[in-house]
Amino acid sequence: MRNILSFFSQKSLPKLLALGSFVLCNSAVQAQYQSKVWSPDNGNGTYKNPVLHADYSDPDAIRVGSYYYLVASSFENIPGLPILRSSDLVNWKILTNALIKQPPFDVFNTPQHGKGVWAPAIRYNNREFLIYYPDPDFGIYVIKAKNPEGPWSTPVLIEAGKGLIDPCPFWDEDGKAYLIHGFAGSRAGIKSFLVLKSLDKTGTKVLDDGKIIVDGHDLDPTLEGPKLYKRNGYYYVFAPAGGVATGWQVVFRSKNIYGPYERKVVMSQGNSPINGPHQGAWLTTPTGEDWFLHFQDKGLYGRVVHLQPMQWKNNWPVMGIDPDNDGTGEPVLTYRKPKTSLPVVVENPQESDEFNDLYLGKQWQWNANPKTTWSFMNPSQGALRLFSDKIPANENLWWSPNVLLQKFPAPTFKATTKLVFTPCDRLKNEKVGLVVMGFSYANIALKSTDDGIWLVYTTCQDADNHKPEVEQKIVKVAAKQTVYLRVNVAQEGICSFSYSLDGKQFSDVGTPFKAEVGRWIGAKVGLFITREDTINDSGFADFDWFRIE
Repeated sequence: MRNILSFFSQKSLPKLLALGSFVLCNSAVQAQYQSKVWSPDNGNGTYKNPVLHADYSDPDAIRVGSYYYLVASSFENIPGLPILRSSDLVNWKILTNALIKQPPFDVFNTPQHGKGVWAPAIRYNNREFLIYYPDPDFGIYVIKAKNPEGPWSTPVLIEAGKGLIDPCPFWDEDGKAYLIHGFAGSRAGIKSFLVLKSLDKTGTKVLDDGKIIVDGHDLDPTLEGPKLYKRNGYYYVFAPAGGVATGWQVVFRSKNIYGPYERKVVMSQGNSPINGPHQGAWLTTPTGEDWFLHFQDKGLYGRVVHLQPMQWKNNWPVMGIDPDNDGTGEPVLTYRKPKTSLPVVVENPQESDEFNDLYLGKQWQWNANPKTTWSFMNPSQGALRLFSDKIPANENLWWSPNVLLQKFPAPTFKATTKLVFTPCDRLKNEKVGLVVMGFSYANIALKSTDDGIWLVYTTCQDADNHKPEVEQKIVKVAAKQTVYLRVNVAQEGICSFSYSLDGKQFSDVGTPFKAEVGRWIGAKVGLFITREDTINDSGFADFDWFRIE
């Protein structure tokens, strides 16, 4: 274990960050994390796509001053609404999570896979950061902050209703405010068109029922994810159509915000291997360059984020490269980096966690709103302590809320954790381990039984359909034995689990498991500790570290 003082000595000093009309003091002393498995910065002035090889679905982004801020869908996972920051659109870090607890609390205190936060939008207006996010079962919420690191306000429901999705606010030059959004057919019973509604100037109250401004039924089925902009007297609606895995980017323009709108397909897959390409955000650098961030559905790896150069021709955007010069671009795999006046900082979203800090790494999320009794940082030991909690009766781990997970960070990687398990002597069948989660899952774990502590390998096929686990005993382990658990993730998500008692020699267990997607999300990797009974005490596990290599 790394010495705590050594850990803090490696932290970077606070920096003053220019943010538009004010200066933000970054009070958190944070090191620049560099991934060992995926970095888009080629180190020679170019980058490779995806710039985020992790499941940051439905990205939206803005620039304030010299920095860019990206937000993404988080569905049922908490903390939610991750905010990432970059100085060059290529190197990103997780700055914070804006949603600490998800309302309605009585609903999201239990797993609600695929529900919760769908495609959000982030904006900066009147010296405030605002995030608008839809919950397809309850309506559209807004949260605000003066500082992108928070604190963020409690969500305010600005319009209740089912199937209201993909909201984006817009403040016009005359001070009027609007909200554009689409509809989820699964809840609303209608889809493939966009409506525009009036907002009050604070952006917290919808003033009317809206008007249809774009109908995608004829040419753009499954039209969704709109972003509203203005340039050179034109109102522009950027939106994807045609489905997540097979669609295209379409842009509509009009001199009147209510239309009629002209239509043009501005990017499709073309001859590239990038399917989709789906919704995202237009950004302009301080030097006047235009870029477009969007996602690609990459199956079990989730919806990864790409960066495309963008140019304007005849007041139409062209995204990516346009080899046949027809005005419809296609995605690039490598390209020169955006110009920036700031020093080059090579950093990536956090993955490994030494658990030496006073706070859990920002990459971690629970399956539901967490209880305060599930986890504690244990700074005297430089560890994360997880306490067991009761798994729902006759259910598998998919339906357990106290599962601590993070996104797959690359096509291939190795995740290892070091832990000591201290079961409660009055409980049986407490279980703690390392898991790869999706519709089906697998884990390697320590389990307390009448016969002592066993290392076990567990798989569960079709877990979302309440199917039972299949558990295999591997080897008996001494009480409070330090154990290392590992999963190697190979191409196509083939996962091989292993363990070690000395951290050097690892023994494979079970047969390889193929990772699967979850509900609207990619596969995840992480930690859990469960029990089958409830008494007035609990066993626990101290995790020394979790490392992605």
